[in-house]
Amino acid sequence: MKLIIVSLYVLSIAYVHLRGRIRHKLSRQLSDHSTFLAPINCFLYLFSKIPNKPYLDPADFPDLSPLQANWQEIRAEGQNLLRAGEIKRSDQYDDVGFNSFFKTGWKRFYLKWYGDSHPSATKLCPRTTELVQSIGSIKAAMFAELPPGSKLVRHRDPYAGSYRYHLGLDTPNDEGCYIEVDGERYHWRDGEAVMFDETYIHYAENTTQQNRIILFCDIERPLKYRWATAFNRWFSRNVMSAAGAPNDAGDKTGGLNRFFGKVYKVRLRGKELKKRNRTRYYLEKWAIFGGLLAIIVLI
Repeated sequence: MKLIIVSLYVLSIAYVHLRGRIRHKLSRQLSDHSTFLAPINCFLYLFSKIPNKPYLDPADFPDLSPLQANWQEIRAEGQNLLRAGEIKRSDQYDDVGFNSFFKTGWKRFYLKWYGDSHPSATKLCPRTTELVQSIGSIKAAMFAELPPGSKLVRHRDPYAGSYRYHLGLDTPNDEGCYIEVDGERYHWRDGEAVMFDETYIHYAENTTQQNRIILFCDIERPLKYRWATAFNRWFSRNVMSAAGAPNDAGDKTGGLNRFFGKVYKVRLRGKELKKRNRTRYYLEKWAIFGGLLAIIVLI
C-alpha cells in the first residue's frame, strides 16, 4: 500500500512537471509548492469540465459579466485606493501566498480571500465588494498593482481548484505591460477581461512608464461531478482560507499566515545563508526535503 501511494505521488508530480510547454528545471519543480499539492491538483485536472489549456474564454463564465459591465465603477474605487496608498505590499510577514512578489514591486489590496469580504474592503470600496460578493464562483479577489519596472518571476500557483481572472482597470494598454502563460503572451487593456489557468507556469512584467491596476479574482474551477465540486469547496474553505492576509489590523489573518509570521525568521536565515554559501544552503534544503520524504515513506 505504501508503495502504491508513493508511486501515485511520484506520477502526479511528473504530470504536473510535464504539463504545458514551459517547465521549471527538475530541481526547482521538486521543491516547488505545486509539488506538494500535485495529487490533489491531478484529481482536479481529471474531473475538470473545461479542457486543460493555458487561456480560457471569459464568455464561458457568464456569471462574471457584471464585473466587466461595471468596470469603470470598479476602476474609480481602485484609483481611490491607489491615491490613498492602500494598494501596497505587506510590511509584515503575514502573506504566505504572495510574500515573494513584494520584492519585485507587485502590490495588492484584498477584497476577499476564500471566505467573507475583508472589513477594510467593505469600508473603502463598497461597490466593488458588493459586485464580488454577488458572484458565488469568485473565491478570492483583490486589486493588484504592477508599477513601472515591476515584474513577477516565473511560477506556478500551488492549487488547481480555481482559474485566474484579470479585468484591466487602469493599464498602459501597451504590449510592454504583459503576462505570459505557458509561453503565450497577453497585454492588459482597460475594460477587457482575460482568464487563464494559473497552474501553468506564468510571469508578468511592466516595462512601460505607466502604472497598471487590475481586478484580480480566483474563480472556482467547474468540475464534472457534484462530489468533486464538494471536495474542492471543502478544501478551499478549510485549507486555502488559512492563507488569508489582512489589509490592515481590522482584517482577519488566516492560521497559515499566523504560523508563517512565526517561522519567517527561518526563511530569512535561509536567504542570508544562500547569499553567503549556496552549496551549504542547498545541502540543508535537500536534507530537509529528504527527511520529510523518508517520514512519508516510513509512516
